[in-house]
Amino acid sequence: MTDSDISIILETSDRLTADASLGFHRYLYEKIDWDEDLLCIKGPKGTGKTTLILQHIKETFGVASGTAVYFSLDNVWFADHRPIEAIDYFYKNGYTHLFIDEVHHCPEWSRLIKTAIDSYPGMKIVYSGSSILKMDKGQADLSRRQTVYNLKGMSFREFLEYDGQGKFPVVDYLELKGTHRKLASGICGNLKIIPLFKRYLKSGYYPFYKQSPNHFPDRLTEVVNNVISVDLPAVEGVTPPTVRKARKMLMVLAKSCPQQPNMSELYRQLETERNMGLRLLEALERAELFTGVDVGSLKLKHLTRPKKIFLGDTNLMNALVPQPDIGALRETFFVNQLRAAGHVLSAPEKGDFVVDEASLFEIGGERKGFGQIKDVADSFVVNDDTEVGIGNKIPLWLFGFLY
Repeated sequence: MTDSDISIILETSDRLTADASLGFHRYLYEKIDWDEDLLCIKGPKGTGKTTLILQHIKETFGVASGTAVYFSLDNVWFADHRPIEAIDYFYKNGYTHLFIDEVHHCPEWSRLIKTAIDSYPGMKIVYSGSSILKMDKGQADLSRRQTVYNLKGMSFREFLEYDGQGKFPVVDYLELKGTHRKLASGICGNLKIIPLFKRYLKSGYYPFYKQSPNHFPDRLTEVVNNVISVDLPAVEGVTPPTVRKARKMLMVLAKSCPQQPNMSELYRQLETERNMGLRLLEALERAELFTGVDVGSLKLKHLTRPKKIFLGDTNLMNALVPQPDIGALRETFFVNQLRAAGHVLSAPEKGDFVVDEASLFEIGGERKGFGQIKDVADSFVVNDDTEVGIGNKIPLWLFGFLY
């Protein structure tokens, strides 16, 4: 490997690092221990992993430092060169920090990372992949040697900052339940929060909405197609007909989410057998295109519980469904934000959700009351189209401040 061979990688690294904006950092940025020898950053495509990495390089090492370099394995350069050749070159030329993006484009990515760690002592590696599907597939050999971070899409709180509406601190879940009226009043002081919240539900979860706001639904649809057409075959080894079935599964479920699907009927529509159907559903859920909420008590751990299926986030709902149901949007937002903040949800017989096996929540519009859960202790009504709640009635948008 010569200097001229590697020049395109170095030039790309320098250009992208110099162009990285430092004005806004995702919530995960300050949580990462960048001093670890091996870091994995994973999450849905389009959530800002590349930007996060480039920001760290720019702030910590500067541009063209000679010690840190960024490269993505989807670069056409790797059509004629093996990734290990680049790693070997950088090690021998004094580089100490490698930042490898889109690692899932290497068929044997986990072996590549393991070889790099074993063969080049002292080298610190951060790698990322846009697909949870393939990242999860190959971690067996690395699980005890790396720290893994999962980047979610933007919370409503982050969206407000990124959109220039104001910077607000993260709200603790227990504090939210106890002092939500005070918290909401403080946030709403100079903001018309409801129109902003409605905009977030349509196009605020993925940072790339700013690049082309008018074409955001089309761009998000392209991201989804990439996950199904590129990542799914790479992970599961499926054929083009199976890819078409996965795409059909997504659209069939999207039109009626949230639901507890009749799996036998779904497999019949897809013209597939049960094992392949479950495999596809699990893959789409791991890609965060879907999320499943267990139905019934989580205390019955020995039982296999059915799941209520939701789309991964409200932006997906608006992109894939022409006129999404408002009730489905409310519930999807609630599930998405609570899950991203690390909470456990289940769907009970009474009410909509139990959070952390303790508090019961009923989700609805501005006039939603306690009719269904009036006799249940530690229960709350979550109201949409409400700026400030009262008592055990909490505005829905405030749950977007948990991370």
